[in-house]
Amino acid sequence: MTGRASARCLLPGAAAALLLLSSLPAAAEYADVVINRQSDRNGVRPVVFPHWFHRIRFRCKVCHAELGFRMKAGGNSINMTEIIEGRYCGACHNNDIAWSPERCDLCHSGKPGLPSGVYGGHETSGPGRW
Repeated sequence: MTGRASARCLLPGAAAALLLLSSLPAAAEYADVVINRQSDRNGVRPVVFPHWFHRIRFRCKVCHAELGFRMKAGGNSINMTEIIEGRYCGACHNNDIAWSPERCDLCHSGKPGLPSGVYGGHETSGPGRW
């Protein structure tokens, strides 16, 4: 079989694989996560965590094993005291690796009342555009 004929045989299989993958449910790998468990109650805007931005730079284990984040949306009770003490987000957001917790507006950037959850991924125009 020639190279051209071989490629024609692979195309239907590749198309079927792409169709199967596109029908799988989307995860938060390349989406934004809104965290609003305590924000509205405390009079601040919800946190919009760009999971996609962190995921393309770090392996999952960095945050989910080494920093203690559970792999479940809403599975962590994070508060600013813990972050300021260097736990969770504060391990990197310490004004050395990334901006410090005093830059509230950089994380607390969601619309007031926005419910917690995963937004984006396959159903939007791209990360943060929903």
